[in-house]
Amino acid sequence: MFRDRTISYNNTLLEALKKMDALNKKLLIVLKENNFYGLLSAGDIQRAIIQNKPLQTKVSDVLRKDILIAKPDDNFETIRQMMFDFRMELCPIVNEHNEIIEVYFWEDIFKETKSQPKNQFNLPVIIMAGGFGTRLKPLTNVLPKPLIPLQEKTIIEHIFDRFHNHGCNEFFISLNYKSELIKYYLEEERLPYELHYFKEDKPMGTAGSLSLLRGKIKETFFVTNCDILIEQDYSEILEFHQLNNNEITIVAALKTYSIPYGTIISGDNGKLLELKEKPEITFKINSGMYILEPHLISEIPTNEFFHITQLIDKVKERNGRIGVFPVSEKSWKDVGEWGEYLKLLNI
Repeated sequence: MFRDRTISYNNTLLEALKKMDALNKKLLIVLKENNFYGLLSAGDIQRAIIQNKPLQTKVSDVLRKDILIAKPDDNFETIRQMMFDFRMELCPIVNEHNEIIEVYFWEDIFKETKSQPKNQFNLPVIIMAGGFGTRLKPLTNVLPKPLIPLQEKTIIEHIFDRFHNHGCNEFFISLNYKSELIKYYLEEERLPYELHYFKEDKPMGTAGSLSLLRGKIKETFFVTNCDILIEQDYSEILEFHQLNNNEITIVAALKTYSIPYGTIISGDNGKLLELKEKPEITFKINSGMYILEPHLISEIPTNEFFHITQLIDKVKERNGRIGVFPVSEKSWKDVGEWGEYLKLLNI
């Protein structure tokens, strides 16, 4: 049945995001009085967030009219090709009375649990793998953070896989702590990628080591921490970056906190203005993934401790364009934190 993949047109964007995260899906069927009303994608919610619409906005307020659905007289091959061409997680068959006759699912037709990225690209990826992994001690006393095991592979191999799935084959790896062990492991694995190593002789912050790549990268590139995994179509982030002419795009994960008490807003003379029972507050969290333009490398000082937040401030000061691309809470996995790491191991 398709009922678990539906949501009411009266639900909020936050409720829709939570449902997508719970199902690990990015497309929901919107219903009104049990009839088909529209399709809501994670992209629709992301665009609403980028437009500063609150997460309490109703689903009905952000629905697109130019959606793809099938009609009862469409044959299977037509539907299958449409789903493949547009990477549709599901496709409902809807009659003239807006009744849902049937729903085709990507995993049933293509025997894959996830659809492929909309577009392929081959851009350089820089992995910041020089940290000491202090949040994962004592494990990182023995293993450097990039080589921490996650299922059958190391964390850094999972990062390789995600970018390779989008077409990327060239990786620049910033090293410091236990650098020889990291290089030895990756070279022994004989991975099908072009790997370049660059080493900071001392800790240089979250961006200082990028100065070592001056003159070596001449196109748009990704930067990612070595302890985070992003479950998102990276080509959509790249498209956002390019369409907005950003110099930097920050990938931001939504993070919702529940306050376990009723909160009160009062006015003059202690007059009650508002009482909310156990409200939720949602923030955008810096996920640790970015897209940068190559000229920015020359703005990073040589042989100095320098954080990427300092580079962001420099670009802001000269009114350079910095974009923020939001992903859902569960699309961001902070593997470098013990609690999250143990969750991913199902411990």
